[in-house]
Amino acid sequence: MKRSDFDHAIRAAAGVLDVSELLVIGSQAALASLPDPLPIEAQRSVEVDVVPFDDPDGLKADLVDGTIGEASIFHESFGVYAQGVSEATAVLPDGWRDRLVRYESPGTSGVVAWCLELHDLWISKAVAGRDKDREFCEALLRDGNVDSAKLLDQLTGVSGLEPAVVERITAWVGSESGT
Repeated sequence: MKRSDFDHAIRAAAGVLDVSELLVIGSQAALASLPDPLPIEAQRSVEVDVVPFDDPDGLKADLVDGTIGEASIFHESFGVYAQGVSEATAVLPDGWRDRLVRYESPGTSGVVAWCLELHDLWISKAVAGRDKDREFCEALLRDGNVDSAKLLDQLTGVSGLEPAVVERITAWVGSESGT
């Protein structure tokens, strides 16, 4: 996804929700922290995972999905879409809200996307552990966009992880960083 596509999806999601701020928790949150050109692995996704603020019953997320989500006219027209999700979609370290990165550009027309900080995003993707998440995480490590020591420190702040998951991620960070 190009930055202009991200801006468009953010603007459209905010328009559907009639809000000026929203949360982005998926891989496209990296756009708030990384300069162009993005690693190719960070450009592959065509979806922006949007969390509407104040959405305890998930109805706002459903509205995003139904209006500009996958297989919508928006998706068919522009090749990208917004997926409405909840905060619970991502497994995140303690304190992640305090580290959110503000993203606003001329292309968002005044809409602010609060995006996960890269280390928090990396941990979320590493915990998910899908092939596409591994590629994304490996690219951030390879390109020096995340710090191994900080990843390991923040990993200790993730509640409820199975020990095997912690061991897998710890070993992976060590092997990728050469330690």
